[in-house]
Amino acid sequence: MRKAKISRRTKETDIRIDLTLDGSGRHRISTSVPFLDHMLSLLSAHGLFNLRVQARGDTEVDFHHTVEDIGISLGSALKQALGGKEGIRRYGSAFVPMDESLASVHVDLSGRPCLIYHLPLRRRKIGDFDTELVKEFLQALVNSAAITLHAQVTYGSNGHHMVESLFKGLGRALRQAVSRDEQVRGVPSTKGKL
Repeated sequence: MRKAKISRRTKETDIRIDLTLDGSGRHRISTSVPFLDHMLSLLSAHGLFNLRVQARGDTEVDFHHTVEDIGISLGSALKQALGGKEGIRRYGSAFVPMDESLASVHVDLSGRPCLIYHLPLRRRKIGDFDTELVKEFLQALVNSAAITLHAQVTYGSNGHHMVESLFKGLGRALRQAVSRDEQVRGVPSTKGKL
């Protein structure tokens, strides 16, 4: 089983993450940021990852530190759980509709952090969640996991649906990328390393 346990404690946040890549989508998420709890639950369910996230942060200031540090921690867990990346598919893609919205998400477990992001949200908030934090979370995840992620919502009008389709797509693209391919011997790279 490809698993990781990560603890990250700063003056601003205290985060614990348990991640199992070869799971069933079972999750228990408590971050003190309800919208992020919902999005991480979707990522877990659609990625078929078992995920437990326990986080506390200085949410009385705002959600920024907590959201970013969860992205860092989840990226670290993903990197740790993948180990040497032997036998993985490496690439994953998903198009996910959510009512009027359509997300396009593509992943390369390349060992090189790169985020291409396009989410044309008209609103600055979804409930009490600042929509700019979606990018902050993804950038932290990408940097910490050292992956390439192209994430965009092609179209949509409801902010909640747009972000939800993106997280579902991320779960599905990651599920494909981390899955094992019996035809792959070693690491799927001509360099011999990812």
